[in-house]
Amino acid sequence: MTLVITQMDDDGIVTMTLNDPETRNAISGLPMIEAILEALNKVQADNDARVIILTGAGPSFSSGGNIKAMSPGQGLVDAVPAITRRNYRMGIQRLPLAFEACDLPVIAAVNGPAVGAGCDLALMCDIRIAAASAKFAESFVRIGIVPGDGGAWLLPRVVGFARASEMALTGEMIDAQTAEHYGLVSRVVPDDVLLQEARVTAAKIAANPRHAVRMTRRLLRQAYNRDLEVTLELSSAMQALAHETEDYATALAAMRSRIDGKKS
Repeated sequence: MTLVITQMDDDGIVTMTLNDPETRNAISGLPMIEAILEALNKVQADNDARVIILTGAGPSFSSGGNIKAMSPGQGLVDAVPAITRRNYRMGIQRLPLAFEACDLPVIAAVNGPAVGAGCDLALMCDIRIAAASAKFAESFVRIGIVPGDGGAWLLPRVVGFARASEMALTGEMIDAQTAEHYGLVSRVVPDDVLLQEARVTAAKIAANPRHAVRMTRRLLRQAYNRDLEVTLELSSAMQALAHETEDYATALAAMRSRIDGKKS
C-alpha cells in the first residue's frame, strides 16, 4: 500500500495524503517516516511545485504513534535505551528537520484527530486549517512518555508557553474551536469543505512568484529562530537573489502597468 499519496494540479498545488487509515495514519513507524520524507524531497525538487497541502485519509489526520508497536523490541522502542535514543534520532526526529528545511509552504488540512506526534506533525506545517470535527492532543504524558519528536520545541512557538504547558502536562484533548482560540489553527471550517478551503489558501500562495514564495517561506523559518542581525543579513542575501529573477521583473512590470493605467 502506498503510505503517502501525492498529487499535483496544474497550478502547482500538491496534495499529500497520509494513507494508512487502519492505524489512523500513525507516523511513528519507519515505513511511514520514509514515505513522508521521500514525498517531501520529491516535491521540493520539482520546480513546478508551489505549495503543499498535507491531510489524512479516513476520519483521522494522524494518531501519531502506533500504540500496538510501542512495546520493547517493536517500532522505535528497543530493550536497550541507547538504541531507542538512536531510533528516535534516525526515525521520527528526521521529520521536523525535513519540514524545517523545506522551501515550499505547507498547509495542514486537519481532517480529524491529530494526537501526540500527529499534533506535532500539524505543528511542523506553516498554516493549519481544521475541520470542525478535528481534535488536538499533546498526549504523550498520558502514556508515561515525553514528546520525542520535537513537540516541546514546536508547541510553545505556536500557542505560547503557558498553553503549551497545559496541553503537554495534562495531555487533554482540545476541540477545533479551542485550537483556533489558542492560535494552533488559523480557522475552523465545516468538514465537507476542508480541502476546498485549504485549496483556496493554497491558490493564493501559488499565484505569487514562485522564487519569492520559496525564499519568503525559508526566511520566515530562519528569522523565527535567529536574532535580528543574522536575519537582516539573510534577508539582504535573499533579496539580492530575488531582484535577479524573471518572476520579479514580470511582476514589477505588471504592477507598473496597473499604476500607469490608473493614472491615465
